[in-house]
Amino acid sequence: MAVPEKLLAILICPQCRGKVVAGSQGSFLICRPCGIAYPVRDGIPRMVVSEAVPVESFLSGPEK
Repeated sequence: MAVPEKLLAILICPQCRGKVVAGSQGSFLICRPCGIAYPVRDGIPRMVVSEAVPVESFLSGPEK
């Protein structure tokens, strides 16, 4: 389930306070400055730094 656009517009990375963007299929949110991705579970973004993973570990292509 994708994160609604209104919610995505106000979410920020808890680590750097930068903007996050939706990843493929809405299953994660990406913080490009930090190079990390936050999981989205059941439509709820898990914006916890300890749950974030490096973007390089699962991305290839234009999202990276």
